[in-house]
Amino acid sequence: MPKADLVLVPTPGTGHLVSAVEFAKLVIKNDKRISILVIVFHMPMHNSATIDAYIESQSREVDSDYITFLTLPPLSNPPDPASSGFFSLIIDLQKPLIKQAIKDRSTKPAAFVFDLMCVNFIDIAKELLVPSYVYFAAGASLLNLMLYLQERFDEKGVCIGYEFSYSDDVELDLPGFKNRVPAKALPMLLFDKDSECPTFFDDLTSKFRETKGILINTFTELEPDLIRSLHDHDKIPTVYPIGPILALEENSRGGPREDDRASIMQWLDERPTSSVVFLCFGSMGSFDEEQVKEIANGLDRSGHQFLWSLRRPYSESKHVLPSENETFDDALPQGFLDRTSHRGKIIGWAPQVHVLAHRAIGGFVSHCGWNSVLEGMWFGVPIATWPMYSEQQLNAFELVKEFELAVEIRMDYQRNLMKKVANFTVTADEVENGVRKLMSLNESMKGRIDEMRNKSRKVLELGGSSHTWLTRFVGEVLESVAIN
Repeated sequence: MPKADLVLVPTPGTGHLVSAVEFAKLVIKNDKRISILVIVFHMPMHNSATIDAYIESQSREVDSDYITFLTLPPLSNPPDPASSGFFSLIIDLQKPLIKQAIKDRSTKPAAFVFDLMCVNFIDIAKELLVPSYVYFAAGASLLNLMLYLQERFDEKGVCIGYEFSYSDDVELDLPGFKNRVPAKALPMLLFDKDSECPTFFDDLTSKFRETKGILINTFTELEPDLIRSLHDHDKIPTVYPIGPILALEENSRGGPREDDRASIMQWLDERPTSSVVFLCFGSMGSFDEEQVKEIANGLDRSGHQFLWSLRRPYSESKHVLPSENETFDDALPQGFLDRTSHRGKIIGWAPQVHVLAHRAIGGFVSHCGWNSVLEGMWFGVPIATWPMYSEQQLNAFELVKEFELAVEIRMDYQRNLMKKVANFTVTADEVENGVRKLMSLNESMKGRIDEMRNKSRKVLELGGSSHTWLTRFVGEVLESVAIN
């Protein structure tokens, strides 16, 4: 029987939630003396039905002796996502619900693990005198950046967004980076003076320092200098690089999508090996009509076969995610579908893991969300960078400049998800040239990609670096139970 109970609280966005649940599975696989309660809450901009369907599917899949799920009731009067301080307010409103959920359990948790965006729940852990950890679903580059910016704020008393503009030609010397990092590679939200974001990230990072450790979804062999910088830092808790944590089984993502998946797989089965470029921009990724036309014209002129996840943006609410079921066909140039019918396929939802694993895929045009980066590396698929929001520009910079594991379409594209506007339009020429480079890599880059593919798998095996760090974390949790 389990000897230690963990409570895991993820952010309900798809990327964060799926990654956190896979982390829970990995912990149980490592040591069955632990059980985990996953507490799920809803946010207005995320589709509650999709989240609930995912949790229901996972509840059926996992062993309930070791992993259980508790979905909190929706807030009766949630704040407006466009309001200042929205996320902080959501967290504050959920605190009494989580406290009650813990109170209703018969056993006291051995530890809490909070998603990086939920670290303000640490107050609950402190009240119960229970240690807490951060689950950091992004890479070491973002963690280094957040620590740097928070220390800079403490020193200067001003957020970086008030020192200079996103558009300024400023470069920063960030810890763990080989190259100077341009301001345009930083999250645009840091420069949004009309929102809570500049100070919100500083507040989050200060909370990280109050936890017992930071569990990060990366591995030492991928980000060695950045991990070394974190481990050399004497003012932060222990950092545990335990990745890559991936949902490699499509049912790990939930949803009855078998018909869609079968149609896509059949189409890929009919294509030659490494001949198809796959374009997919994440659960929150969509474009306006002008940008769709430029992408289409670039693909048309490239001559390559393509599978394009082209999701229709919702028009009725600016705070709702793009449709998973509808494609944005009417934005395509006249005659495009007819001209490319023999070599292209437009889809809405994409079974990304299955697609990347398919032998026909030769390249991946990606928004560079961290999960997608790790999946591309796991399957050894070359990536062309097209970041959109959050820390994706930093991920793109890291892939292209630091690792030399990707080609660039753009590294500085930013799309404001609330206002549904981008900082510029990527041209058809840029798309065409980027796709051509992606599909004709030199042997040196192919070798680096293949090497990283092999390393990403070995680190999780017995004796691998990530396996060792995970075992250390589990051991510390069990030891704390024995002491108490």
